[in-house]
Amino acid sequence: MLFTLRVCAFLLAAAPIARPQSEAPVAAPQQAAPTPWKETRGPRAPAHFDEEWRDEQRERDVPVRIWHPKEGDGLPVVIFSHGLGGARENYAHLGQHWSSHGYVVVHVQHIGSDDAVWRDSKRPMESMQRAVSDLDNLLNRPRDVSFALDELARRAQLEDWPLRGRLDLARVGVAGHSFGAYTALCAAGRDLVVPLTREKLVLADPRLKCAIAMSPQGNARERANGTWERFATPVLHMTGTRDESPIRGDATPAERRIPFDTITRAEQYLLILEGAQHHAFGDSPAGLRGARNPAHEPLILSSSTAFLDAYLRGDAQALAWLRDGGFAARLAQHGTFESKSPAVVSGGEAR
Repeated sequence: MLFTLRVCAFLLAAAPIARPQSEAPVAAPQQAAPTPWKETRGPRAPAHFDEEWRDEQRERDVPVRIWHPKEGDGLPVVIFSHGLGGARENYAHLGQHWSSHGYVVVHVQHIGSDDAVWRDSKRPMESMQRAVSDLDNLLNRPRDVSFALDELARRAQLEDWPLRGRLDLARVGVAGHSFGAYTALCAAGRDLVVPLTREKLVLADPRLKCAIAMSPQGNARERANGTWERFATPVLHMTGTRDESPIRGDATPAERRIPFDTITRAEQYLLILEGAQHHAFGDSPAGLRGARNPAHEPLILSSSTAFLDAYLRGDAQALAWLRDGGFAARLAQHGTFESKSPAVVSGGEAR
């Protein structure tokens, strides 16, 4: 169903109605304000620590920053993937917010497409353009997510690890922005189709129950080349009407909805923020065309937290708030929100 809210002005004119002087005037009913969902910091105090992990099988370092509630057990987990040229310190506002509402958020730093790509480079834009097209980076990023899940399971058994015994690794999601959205979607089930050979590389991790893709990438050939045909994970897609690529310059806001439009085998949601640029989902105060709209961040925080609550905690109220118009009412003139369920064919199979 499609939720699109527009602001309308109504002019009401009516002839006065005679009433006895003793009768008090009847007040017009007040329309209730849209109900928010966890827009502000939650009840649990967030904390974080850094670790340097090593994947011996790939001979690859995987630095992480882990945001977590100071108290509580049975905590669901979100693996977060930064954008091109980022680092584990970035997107702290997301880690802080989600952890304050009871999630452990593991910010993975992807060597080869992190901030080392542009630091001390004489041509940083060219360096970043090469990094985003490098096949090693395209493969290693989603594999970093799977390694992080393996490492969490291992460390959760260690006597001296800070979060020992506190994680619920049966409830894990993945999220990311820009190149991190690519990472999240690959780890959640997108096939990487090699353009020249059309070979499909499967990078999915079945342990992931849902995904959040901020500024996802899409192009016309993905509608037909099988990139999404096996994808069966619920996703919240986020973009903006001015969400253009700051690196390659070849991504349009309209193309960012292609994954949402193409996936058919699982519940999908699409938030399009009016006027939002590419940096709207990060922690940079300004982008290519000006400052972020302060009205957008509460909407990003609330919709993402409701999505995690619905698909990692099984919260029926959170799911209804997303599906039945609660978030669309809160969104109002700031954007549009769409959702769709998988098509079902004979035999009960989703397609």
